[in-house]
Amino acid sequence: MSPARRAPLRVVLVTLVAACLAALTVAPAHAAAFRFWGFYQLTNGAWTFAQKGSDQTVPKDGSVDGWRFAVADEASTRFPRAVLTFDQICGSTPAEAGKKRVGVVVDFGRPADSADGATPPEPKAVCAVVATDATSSVVLAAAGEVRTEKGLVCGVAGYPAKECGAPVKEVTPEAKAADQPVTIAAPTATPSAAATPAAGDTSAPAGTATAAGSGSNVAAYVIAVIVLLALIGYLVMRSRSRARQDG
Repeated sequence: MSPARRAPLRVVLVTLVAACLAALTVAPAHAAAFRFWGFYQLTNGAWTFAQKGSDQTVPKDGSVDGWRFAVADEASTRFPRAVLTFDQICGSTPAEAGKKRVGVVVDFGRPADSADGATPPEPKAVCAVVATDATSSVVLAAAGEVRTEKGLVCGVAGYPAKECGAPVKEVTPEAKAADQPVTIAAPTATPSAAATPAAGDTSAPAGTATAAGSGSNVAAYVIAVIVLLALIGYLVMRSRSRARQDG
């Protein structure tokens, strides 16, 4: 094939590569936002995303779980707005033989995080005294009734009363605003150790709704890469075929 005939093929290839790269770069900007409960764990004095779902996580005695209701996407982080240590939460709760103590911080979020701008309940901390093999779902139930739907934690202690991991088409400036620290009083009484999660609780991993948006973007990346590789392969084979014909 002559240089004059090869040039257009190269131009097409470069254009396709540029288009795919542009699509991959722009995709995260359209990340979906959701209104959901996120699951976290206190590690070295700071909140971190839980690596497993609450029904698959068995916290150790002396650990602290955290939950936060908020509007978020892949680009935003909405941890509980207060950090309480195990001693602050469970220091006044005596240990019991055959059981463990796990602190849990429940942050119901801001009015801007609610569906209708309603004022959510005040954040609270609870020291759960549960069986040694209890999961974080059981620990959460010590803070109030847990409402679940299709594997998601939808409501805690009656909040919110409806919806579950609802998508948010447009995030308001108030919801986008940075969090302000809050004060959560340490608990003075030990909740019932018999608390159990709602029936059929198969809580999904932390930030499941955010992960749903993330999963969509990952799928878009994979499809774009596959298409790009297929186009490159096709153009290379076509170029070689023409080269043989010219030869």
